[in-house]
Amino acid sequence: MDLWTALILGLGGSLHCIGMCGPIAVVLPSGQPSRLGHVFGRVAYNTGRIITYAFLGLICGLIGRTLLMAGYQRWVSIGLGVLLLIGVFLPSKYAARLAPKGWHTRFVGRIKKLWGRLFSDGSTRSLFVIGLLNGFLPCGLVYVALAGAISTGTAVGGAAYMATFGAGTFPVMLAISVFGALIGVRLKRRLNKLMPIGAIVLAVLFILRGLSLGIPYISPVLENTDKGEVKVHCCPSTSIPNE
Repeated sequence: MDLWTALILGLGGSLHCIGMCGPIAVVLPSGQPSRLGHVFGRVAYNTGRIITYAFLGLICGLIGRTLLMAGYQRWVSIGLGVLLLIGVFLPSKYAARLAPKGWHTRFVGRIKKLWGRLFSDGSTRSLFVIGLLNGFLPCGLVYVALAGAISTGTAVGGAAYMATFGAGTFPVMLAISVFGALIGVRLKRRLNKLMPIGAIVLAVLFILRGLSLGIPYISPVLENTDKGEVKVHCCPSTSIPNE
């Protein structure tokens, strides 16, 4: 999956971030005496968030590589697209039943406990760690981006995909963390409703890519070779090595 989709997802998803992660960014502590130090601390927070995204992307890229080597690249792409569409259109009452519980709830609880200690500090280092931890919190938008990381089929590609996604969210998240709560609750709710649109677009791109229709950049022809490679036609890059 090309990095431009990650950037667009990040930029467009920033609207969703305002409603979900915005409140966290607004209440970040500030132990810096100067305005420049205050801004630098917010940059550190968002940098930590992006580093975690890249780490998660690396893991998902490895998973995608394993599936690619098994010859399932096309089916994985189609499957991810279908799952995204199901996630968008599945009624909320059923989605709530499928939400992970138990260890997942305990994990989030531990992160919040760590946050309690870090928020009392307010140093740039603490803000960086808060950002690192924030990247692990459950988020539908991040899950969509991770699906894109899987489709890259490589660890480096997955990390790059998520880093690009994080960079797309950076401008809006930095502005929110610096300038505070400038957006009303009603507007935040409306912005949250835009996230499914991005998920649907990405899902369609996944499905088109898996169908291998020969459309340049969007649906190139993917062909497995005897040398353990996936040959890509109709794109500048001709092959993706599996080993």
